[in-house]
Amino acid sequence: MTGRAGPSYSARVPIPLELKQKETDLEDRLRAAGRILVAFSGGVDSSYLALAAKRALGDGALAVTAVSPSYPESHRKVADEVVATFDISHRYVDTHEMDRDDYRANRPDRCYFCKTELFEVLGRMRDEDGFDAVAYGVNTDDLGDFRPGHRAADEHGVLSPFLDVGLSKEEIRALSREAGLPTADLPASACLASRLPYGTKVTPERLKQVEEGEERLRALGFRQLRLRHHGLVARVEIDPAELPRALDPEMARAIVAALKPLGFRFVSLDLEGYRTGALNEVLPASIRS
Repeated sequence: MTGRAGPSYSARVPIPLELKQKETDLEDRLRAAGRILVAFSGGVDSSYLALAAKRALGDGALAVTAVSPSYPESHRKVADEVVATFDISHRYVDTHEMDRDDYRANRPDRCYFCKTELFEVLGRMRDEDGFDAVAYGVNTDDLGDFRPGHRAADEHGVLSPFLDVGLSKEEIRALSREAGLPTADLPASACLASRLPYGTKVTPERLKQVEEGEERLRALGFRQLRLRHHGLVARVEIDPAELPRALDPEMARAIVAALKPLGFRFVSLDLEGYRTGALNEVLPASIRS
């Protein structure tokens, strides 16, 4: 993506009245909450939340982006574009989840410790800088998967405005599109540690392997993908619609050539393709529910 002089509204299409009402309700709730810090990763959900907070509160809203080995540089580039294009107040802040033994151990509740670190940092900012609340962009679709980070949000009193008004991922995409956000049609994203199977220790080196590998796969023209790190094996998940291209012998050789120099001895292609929460498939149903 490249920077823009300002948001373009030429591609706006009408949205249903019911969705427009949800948008109004969202901004009303944000306005009523007072001065807000928005946890802003540069993804689809947090970008729209940052814009909605800007509309509702003006300078009373601040988008805050965490900097750590868990989040790829590409996310920060998108975040920079969004805040520059829409004149959103923004700040970077360091988080140190890598210093937490429970995070590095990478058990199924890893996300809880990551979000605990984030919300503790934002909570201190809220108190020190005179803000009233912290908000993050969880949506109704997120409730259908195992996401222990929600527990950390509840424990720290973090607002979930999309849940309050019942906004789904597709509705957030539609509102983002209508607003001219460059993130409207971005593929789903998650922190880099989500590529490591549970029990595989989280290290900066492994996260860097994943980040560089996914960038190389995107350079080959793939859009929706994950590189799952299984030690010496790189398991590549690609959107089912893109699998035929990945299975072409010449492209398969290009994928191998791109990933092996990163330290992987074997490269495999998951024939089920990309799906969210793939690493949660090994968890017992009692944990996922």
